[in-house]
Amino acid sequence: MQSEAGSSSGPDDLPVRIGVLAVQGGFQAHLEHLGSACGPGIEIRRPEELSSVAGLIIPGGESTTISKGIERDDLAGAIEEAAGSGMPVLGTCAGMILLGNSHLGLIDIETRRNAFGRQLASFEADIEIPALVGEDPIRAVFIRAPWVEQTGKGVEVLAEVEGHPVAVSSKNVTALSFHPELSGDDRIHSWFAAQCREWAASVDG
Repeated sequence: MQSEAGSSSGPDDLPVRIGVLAVQGGFQAHLEHLGSACGPGIEIRRPEELSSVAGLIIPGGESTTISKGIERDDLAGAIEEAAGSGMPVLGTCAGMILLGNSHLGLIDIETRRNAFGRQLASFEADIEIPALVGEDPIRAVFIRAPWVEQTGKGVEVLAEVEGHPVAVSSKNVTALSFHPELSGDDRIHSWFAAQCREWAASVDG
């Protein structure tokens, strides 16, 4: 994010290193959005790379393939350790499934894959997520999207579509069933960058 000419940069303008899991799926579009919102993101393919970032995005893609890649590259333990330390983690679409109880178990949710239908049933909708982006709706892109069928204790539902949760959070972990990286709106990534800056400052302090 660029500050206005002649003004000094505030804490919300400072670059922050955010990693995007690059095992499979739509990680490149997330990296491009991060470049607009907070500075270049970095691809995460090895466990040791997580020590250099202040946040992690798990992108959409094919959840089984990504899960196998996480296992193959021995990433699960490092991701769980990072999340356990308080580092912000954001999962989108397949990333929501991977964060839930059927895989990494970083947020107490049960999800349903392809809940809104297969590829031909993909759609866009204006949804309200005040906790993340303020009062103005955001255009959400749903592609073979999951929804949350069950939430556990401590999980907050942030948004719903047709009565089904599509955005949830618990402590430092947030899961979205849609693709914020496929819209022209950087507010989700800017919000996440702010969470990462806050966590990094608390660790450094």
